[in-house]
Amino acid sequence: MPSKKYPKAFLELCHSVTAKRPRTVITHILEHGQITTEELKNLYGYNHPPRAACDVKEQGIPLQRVTVTGGDGRKIAAYRFGDPTKVNLRRSSGRTGLSKKIKEALIKTYGCRCFIYLEEMPAADLQIDHRVPFGVAGESETMSPDEFMLLCGSANRAKSWSCEHCDNWTTLKKREVCLSCYWAYPENHSHIAMQQLRRVDLLWQGDETKQYERLKADAAEAGLAIPDFVKEVLRKALAGGS
Repeated sequence: MPSKKYPKAFLELCHSVTAKRPRTVITHILEHGQITTEELKNLYGYNHPPRAACDVKEQGIPLQRVTVTGGDGRKIAAYRFGDPTKVNLRRSSGRTGLSKKIKEALIKTYGCRCFIYLEEMPAADLQIDHRVPFGVAGESETMSPDEFMLLCGSANRAKSWSCEHCDNWTTLKKREVCLSCYWAYPENHSHIAMQQLRRVDLLWQGDETKQYERLKADAAEAGLAIPDFVKEVLRKALAGGS
């Protein structure tokens, strides 16, 4: 559908989006009718198409996923606008102000740090992310701060990649599966993207870095990588405690 055929209110909403990634997707679809995963990667450098699509949906703009033929003849995904009369105005209206309040509430409760890597950093470097991905559960009805987390850019990219390769994202869409995942609650998880894995991220800051340097030296003397050495220290400590 050419741009001039879209309702005026829909076009106004599209043109009001200023964030780079969703605006890129929107502009391309307005000009070409759709955008493929190949175009997202090759033209714009976005390696996680579902995340780019979610960015558009979070602006209240409906998208639909279709299957098309790629340049090499393989079947690939493409995104087009959904019904332009089904704009989610509740989600787009006042979202910036609401996001600011959620971020402030999270910082007040947990401090100005990444929920995954536990690194303290300026608020401007932290991004608000759904604990349960938008692609699984959709938008929160309550928009409670407890349903969100603050992530640094690196953690957000790692979470996106892991979630998008998880069966719960692609097929099951079960919220309860996400709630027990490391990427939603790293401090209390029973799996990582439905894999029987456990993970602990440790961070040494300030004066603690001296402890890390000692640990690194001890690991080198033992001929072990630091993660393996830490596991060995913990194994011995737990065995001694039993």
